[in-house]
Amino acid sequence: MRSVIVTGPGQIEVQTVPDPVLAGAGDALVRVRSAAICGSDLHFYDGDLPFFPVAVGHEVIGEVVEVGADVRRFRAGDRVLVASVAGCGDCVGCATGDPVTCVQGPKVFGSGELGGGQSELLAVPAADFQLLRIPDGVDDEAALLLTDNLGTGWAGAQRADIPAGGTVVVLGLGAVGQCAVRSALLQGAGQVLAYDPVSGRRELAAEAGATSVDGPLLDAVMAATGGRGADSVIDAVAIDATIDDAFASVRAGGTVSLIGVHDMNPYPLGALMGVYRSITLRMTTAPVHRTWADLVPLVQHGRIDTGGLFTHTFDLADAAAAYAAVGARGSDCIKARFVL
Repeated sequence: MRSVIVTGPGQIEVQTVPDPVLAGAGDALVRVRSAAICGSDLHFYDGDLPFFPVAVGHEVIGEVVEVGADVRRFRAGDRVLVASVAGCGDCVGCATGDPVTCVQGPKVFGSGELGGGQSELLAVPAADFQLLRIPDGVDDEAALLLTDNLGTGWAGAQRADIPAGGTVVVLGLGAVGQCAVRSALLQGAGQVLAYDPVSGRRELAAEAGATSVDGPLLDAVMAATGGRGADSVIDAVAIDATIDDAFASVRAGGTVSLIGVHDMNPYPLGALMGVYRSITLRMTTAPVHRTWADLVPLVQHGRIDTGGLFTHTFDLADAAAAYAAVGARGSDCIKARFVL
């Protein structure tokens, strides 16, 4: 089969590799029909996570082609989406719907732990836990968002302790940040201040109901809050500069919700000031499976908008061009997907 491989910083190859096989009786083999590029994939591409070569991709929808003897909920021919983070499906952690708390340890597709989803076939462990049959009223783009980005934005907003009518700052307006904007508004924020250096991304957030912040962030936040600071800050970037901005922008007693992926270097946390101001810091890999109960009905009934995020579609053979487009982080390319 063909598979997208990051072989080094900025280096993308589409290689022919052996087809995956079922490793256990609870596994399923999925023929990938579409796979998206996530901002987390760019951390390999940019060299922030220098683990090469790596078959990338963890946002996948497709069709089941084979199941193990112990799989009960799925059969060949089912159209499914695959949760980006995998757990064993049987432990007390997975029972909460959060594979991050899996007793055996979570694994992420396309990180070197499991196969890359930007491939023609994907082996899925613990299929009864990992897969979701694509519901009626959920199109392919929305289904891809339900594998990761929408759940991440939703959980990031939930863990930001947004008070009813409160002020939320969202830092970074890629796909996850855009999902966080929409989630924060739906969860009761009175105003969402959306910041990104790219004007087109700010404009997209404004179309969803946010207030675009152009200029010095701290000045804008203080002006909007009467000098108090934001109740909640959701950082969908997580570089040192944005974490600094998050702590500077949040009010005393507020919450910083960190959902971006930092690099491998330590962040110099000003713990004393955080304690003095009673700041809550939450860092989240989304409990994707748990978010489905909330998000699927919201998507089906049009309560949360999933449109406007996918701007580009590529053939798998054009993976290098796809990564270059997404990696430019411009306003013209928010999110791209491969169609197989």
